[in-house]
Amino acid sequence: MLKANEVFIPGAFPTHTYVTRSSHTLPISYELRLTQALSTTGYLTSIIGPSKTGKTVLCERVVGFQRMISLSGADFKGSEDFWSTIAKKVGISLESGLIDEKSKEGKISSGLQESRTTSLTEFYRLGKDKIIDFFNQNDLVLVLDDFHYAPEAIQLEMAHQLKDAIRQRFTTIVISLPFRADDAIRKNPDLSGRLSLINIEPWNQDELSEIAITGFKELGMEIDMSYAKSMAVESLASPQLMQAICLNLSLILDIDNNKDITIEGQQQLINAYRLTSSNLSYEEVIRKLKLGPSTRGNKRKAYVLAEGNEADIYELVLKSLAIDPPSISISLENMKKRVDELVDSQSEKPTMQKIKETLSQVQAILQSNETIYQVLEYKDDTVYILEPLFLFYLRWGVQ
Repeated sequence: MLKANEVFIPGAFPTHTYVTRSSHTLPISYELRLTQALSTTGYLTSIIGPSKTGKTVLCERVVGFQRMISLSGADFKGSEDFWSTIAKKVGISLESGLIDEKSKEGKISSGLQESRTTSLTEFYRLGKDKIIDFFNQNDLVLVLDDFHYAPEAIQLEMAHQLKDAIRQRFTTIVISLPFRADDAIRKNPDLSGRLSLINIEPWNQDELSEIAITGFKELGMEIDMSYAKSMAVESLASPQLMQAICLNLSLILDIDNNKDITIEGQQQLINAYRLTSSNLSYEEVIRKLKLGPSTRGNKRKAYVLAEGNEADIYELVLKSLAIDPPSISISLENMKKRVDELVDSQSEKPTMQKIKETLSQVQAILQSNETIYQVLEYKDDTVYILEPLFLFYLRWGVQ
């Protein structure tokens, strides 16, 4: 009999609970679409979808672990060129290739020396060709995950390099988030007509529920659909989060040692949510957002909440994100409704403009900090949750 941690796998390929999906507009599985994209020689594949929605798992399913060479946009900092970074990943020495070529040329040119500029250019060309040959000979696929983490200038350079490489059958998949879409790729005129575009839609509740239903059945337990739906709602369109919740619920139920067990009520689900949130580390992010920008010694206005205590505008905004119903995108108008719901009905409420200004300040705080702070984005009068785990922590973590 399978163990719970063999069925529910949040951080790796979920062999027993993999769910095949397709978009609502094109009823063809994402697996087939990616297969078709990779079969189209000379095209670059661009996959865009929300965080933690299985984009990398999709690549693992179609490409296979043995053929995938994965790098993150954060791996490209500009101190090294694009091809050198890839060479390090696959363990290729570019220096030896240049020395071999130079040695051959030395015999022909009778000791004539080239300029340093020419040598560097040739080194770059030889290194690039060596990597492309290595990938082609071994049938490898480069997967550039989190492309949006690379600096914009580096993104443009990467796109420039890939433009020529794909013509030499260098198969590449670029993965990015919506709202931070890889403009260097999709809006690059040099790549126009040479892109395979796959937009991954957020998971719906039925698809997420399938993880729980299938998984618990593998463990010899039938789960009530209402409980599966409840977990699906809290998973915030993230299969990874759903896997984690199901695993922690299994541990709470001790399902590995007790097959004759059922869920007795919502409290066990709540315990699973809290246990799941205990492994998330967003305390510092929340602390910084609650603190807000410097007030230069002035005290912020406090609003009286319906529950009796007080909160300033930054605390209010965070609380409004966390209340029911959980959502990964909230318009400014709905933010105002959520804030009003939290404030005492007889007390003054923040204006729409005040909320808008606060969200802009929140965006500025996030942008000025490290990658872990990039949890949401305020754009076009809408709050987009980029990291579902952050919102889950807001709802269930100890703060």
